[in-house]
Amino acid sequence: MSKHEYVHPADSKALAALRAIPGIDSALKKLLSVTGESAIRVTFMASAVKVTPQQCPDLHAKLQIACTTLGVDMPELYIQQNPIVNAFTGGVEKPIIVLHSSLLERLSDEEVLAVIAHEVGHIHAEHVLYLTAARLLLAISTIPLASLPIAAIFKEILSATMTGALMAWARRAELSCDRAALLVTQDPHVIGRTMMKLCGGTFASKIDYELFLEQAREFEKNYDEKKLDKFWADILSSGLSHPFPVWRVSEILKWVEDGQYAELMDKK
Repeated sequence: MSKHEYVHPADSKALAALRAIPGIDSALKKLLSVTGESAIRVTFMASAVKVTPQQCPDLHAKLQIACTTLGVDMPELYIQQNPIVNAFTGGVEKPIIVLHSSLLERLSDEEVLAVIAHEVGHIHAEHVLYLTAARLLLAISTIPLASLPIAAIFKEILSATMTGALMAWARRAELSCDRAALLVTQDPHVIGRTMMKLCGGTFASKIDYELFLEQAREFEKNYDEKKLDKFWADILSSGLSHPFPVWRVSEILKWVEDGQYAELMDKK
């Protein structure tokens, strides 16, 4: 499967704008040569659990399903103890996927598959170089890291224009990978319920899923029709690494209901 068959148009548009900035690729490669891919690998080898056919075989099997479906070589997969509900993909030549323990504790088997497929989607869509740089920029923007020498190095290498364009693209790249997750799970409601749990946390068991879908459709309608809603949604999400979960649900629903998902599946 070609990434061009499912990549979200907002992702394509933002990536084109990012690549149009003179020197962006050389700046990012320089940035990542400073931090070093080996540092990423050492960090997780030393502080997280590596998934193998023997260690957490259920997760390894899910990774294999996602990689086989999308046509991606198997990356290393780690579980990290972390209270933040998240997962991410990093690296340059050899990407790795990291799942936070708090995420795994909240999701069903199908939802975990969706998350792993989403992360494999980043590899398949060739997001990893830019995505790793974006995550590093987000990390150094926090107070504990802002005073470190590496923060000054980042600012010297990347201009404000590069940084803004990179973060804007990173949020839109998530929409493409939600589509990749749907291609693997083949059930939009697995994606929807995963997003519901990202919104509602441990209280999600008491949330009505159908009403949550209505909320997503209402959000999409207001975003499309009300300029002030669109303005605030764009402003409030500009400092985030991911789009709002409800927004992501509305985008998946639209892709399914427009018939684009079924059209793509019919080709396979």
